[in-house]
Amino acid sequence: MSQETVSIIGCGWIGLPLAERLVKTGYTVKGSTTSAEKISVLRQKGIEAHLLALNPEPQGNLSALLQADTLIVDIPPKAGKLGDEHHPAQIDHLVEAIRQSTLKHVIYVSSTSIYPELNRVVVETDVVEPAQSAASALVKAEQSIQNLQSGQAVTILRCGGLLGYDRIPGRYVAGKTVNTGAVPVNYLHRDDAVGILETLIRQKIRGVYNAVAPKHPNREAIYRKNCEEFGFEQPTFVKPESPVAYKVISPDKLLEATQYNFQYPDPLQFFYQL
Repeated sequence: MSQETVSIIGCGWIGLPLAERLVKTGYTVKGSTTSAEKISVLRQKGIEAHLLALNPEPQGNLSALLQADTLIVDIPPKAGKLGDEHHPAQIDHLVEAIRQSTLKHVIYVSSTSIYPELNRVVVETDVVEPAQSAASALVKAEQSIQNLQSGQAVTILRCGGLLGYDRIPGRYVAGKTVNTGAVPVNYLHRDDAVGILETLIRQKIRGVYNAVAPKHPNREAIYRKNCEEFGFEQPTFVKPESPVAYKVISPDKLLEATQYNFQYPDPLQFFYQL
């Protein structure tokens, strides 16, 4: 049994099942939520729960959350709603507080949406500066976290499209016209996102890593299979007038560093339930 303490800022779609898994494996787990109603839900699951909002300044009990061995930062950037500069500002404030803490390891959950469509296989070094990115705010946030390097081990995990359970890709295109059917997917099942984060906590590996299922079937294959399995109306697939740009994200660096064994290496075999 581990006596380590892990804090998770953002007990959402990934953060909560991760917290539950860590509690079961013997970690002391602290978690944050922006919702007062959710505090009791977290506590029932054995998580030491704290209210925290990053507006972008921290409001709530951040100091308690920073009393841990490992910190996971998993908060949605919400750039569409709050503007591109909001999320980097949230992270800047967080980093200032982390600098004063005794944390040993910080894991920031980023996204593969930072990669532009380069019509080829993309790797971690393809985006290191905001100017290279399709989501410059995320790169700024990553850079802010990476500036901690002297005192704390830092891991950046760029997750692919997070799916599984009630997040069924075919559901979102049912009955619609789709002209991107030939585009390869870069998906990650929720169980693997949780498994990879648990592995990183255990192995304490530094660096920037892509987390996507190793196989990249095209969207048409996935949408058709989902719609058939769940009885959604099949989309109409049309050929685009000009080629659609794409990217194939490589998880090789992560696999090499961690030897992680994917539960769902093929997005055509993802587990879903309504």
